[in-house]
Amino acid sequence: MFKLSKESEDFVKKELSRYEAKYSAIIPSLFRVQKDHGWVPPEAVSVLAKLMEIPEAHINEVLYFYTMFNKRPVGKIHAQVCCNISCAMNGGRELADALCKSFNVQDGVMSADGKITVSRVECLGSCDTAPMMQVNDRYIENLTPELAVRKLKEMGA
Repeated sequence: MFKLSKESEDFVKKELSRYEAKYSAIIPSLFRVQKDHGWVPPEAVSVLAKLMEIPEAHINEVLYFYTMFNKRPVGKIHAQVCCNISCAMNGGRELADALCKSFNVQDGVMSADGKITVSRVECLGSCDTAPMMQVNDRYIENLTPELAVRKLKEMGA
């Protein structure tokens, strides 16, 4: 059974008090869950809904709209490859395929050893330096498949 830590529960309550509308506290609350667990388990939505007195559907709308929230466990290294128009036209899809092949993982699925997850995502806002990927909180731009593999290996993948 999922349970928020006391610190996380206090954080959510504080966020609720900051805003006129409770719904404004959904994003920071989801970030807090993800920070604590590495992803947002479905059970967390139920716990947040109860604590925030917001329907689960409203929290799920936010959770599933934004790609910045992990809906399943991710590896220590989470390589999110932009596959939107600019990156796609410059090899983003092929870059994602090359990473999956090089690290023997399926798109969006954590490796058996928990080291890496490669995910295809929509626009990461770096169209002029396409293709690019976000690795955890770091943007890496102007990539080739070979350079991307090298960068991830340097990070311990």
